[in-house]
Amino acid sequence: MSVLVDFSIFPVGQAEHLSPYVASVVELIAGSDFDYQLTAMGTLFETETMGEALALIERAQALLAAAGCKRVYATVKLDIREGPTGRLAQKTASVEARLGLRVGH
Repeated sequence: MSVLVDFSIFPVGQAEHLSPYVASVVELIAGSDFDYQLTAMGTLFETETMGEALALIERAQALLAAAGCKRVYATVKLDIREGPTGRLAQKTASVEARLGLRVGH
């Protein structure tokens, strides 16, 4: 199974600059050994099970709570599919390949 997650989480009412909080969550995801990609609006990551995805999201919330954040806002989008992992890179590569076919037309 492959679970692609588009995830964003940040504290509400903490400070004007949220990058220290976001960086700590990205470090948590990076240390999880799951494939991930940081974007301007969130982080994408891929797990093999729904449980792994939800556990990582829960750990991110706990990390912010431990940092003193009393309220957080999070968005989560899931793409769950039977079959092998590797879709995080594969989906982007597929679109890029199609764009390459159109170059010069």
